[in-house]
Amino acid sequence: MNIFDGHSDIWTDVTIKNLNGENDILRKYHLNKLKEGHITGGIFVIWIDPPNTDDPYKRTIQIFNSIRNEIEYCKDSVLLAKSYSDIEKALNENKFYIFIGLEGLSSIGENLEIIDYYYDFGARHASLTWNEENALATGVKGNPHRGLSELGKRAVKKINDKNMLLDVSHLNDKSFWDVIEATDKPVIASHSNSRELCDNPRNLTDRQLKAIAMTNGLVGLNSFNEFVHKDIDKQNVKMLAKHAVHMADLVGVDHIGLGMDYLEFLDNSSTNSFSSQETSYTIGLEDASKTCNLIRELENEGFSNNEIEKIGHGNFYRVIKDVIK
Repeated sequence: MNIFDGHSDIWTDVTIKNLNGENDILRKYHLNKLKEGHITGGIFVIWIDPPNTDDPYKRTIQIFNSIRNEIEYCKDSVLLAKSYSDIEKALNENKFYIFIGLEGLSSIGENLEIIDYYYDFGARHASLTWNEENALATGVKGNPHRGLSELGKRAVKKINDKNMLLDVSHLNDKSFWDVIEATDKPVIASHSNSRELCDNPRNLTDRQLKAIAMTNGLVGLNSFNEFVHKDIDKQNVKMLAKHAVHMADLVGVDHIGLGMDYLEFLDNSSTNSFSSQETSYTIGLEDASKTCNLIRELENEGFSNNEIEKIGHGNFYRVIKDVIK
């Protein structure tokens, strides 16, 4: 099994450790777990981690510098991907591949030209906001009556024109619908579940799931426990598989992927801003090495091998081919 993880915050860990003087962090802390979980690549996002939200551009540049530094140590085993052909190249060379993503664009302020700079650095994915309100859009913790600004609509067009993956995870409902109206390309919700099964604003309503499918996009199943079930006793891998069943029944298996959102390497100074429980993981999915537990549960739910291949990587590959070219 070959798994594409549509959402990882590992660059945050790389940056924190790099700024503390450590190097070769992917190899020391992450690659073995990823390989054990059959993850061969994915989207690693640049996320402005609390408490660094006061100067998001400065933090973005710190993360860029840490990525540059880190890649020097693992060139033999990691490839920074910018297209589908890079996935093929990495798999042929037995390398782990990483697409650089932008989880929110608070760092650009009102200057859309900074997106060009990020693209030139290697970014091939972007969401407009994390949980906050910014000049472009409104996240789930912002004003529910505020959607995309005019600048945000122009940002959607720019992201489309640059053939970057456009991600709607973290948007509030109004911003979500504004994106659906503004985009002319498939959209993804890289790490969100079903709101029908777990009523959390970070999850998607059935109507939203259908809208994403209508763009020929996909939704990545998220293992963050609070998005799996309200009841702590049901925050387990079996329940996450039920989200896949619900989505497949509603929109078909072609619109489901994985966006695991593992966070076990982050400390409380970051996670306290969005997590209300002692841990952030779903039982059975404690870290990347356990990812095959979800594959087994999908088998138990009756998904065929072909359907599991689509969820595991095929649907993300399709959207990447379609959008990034």
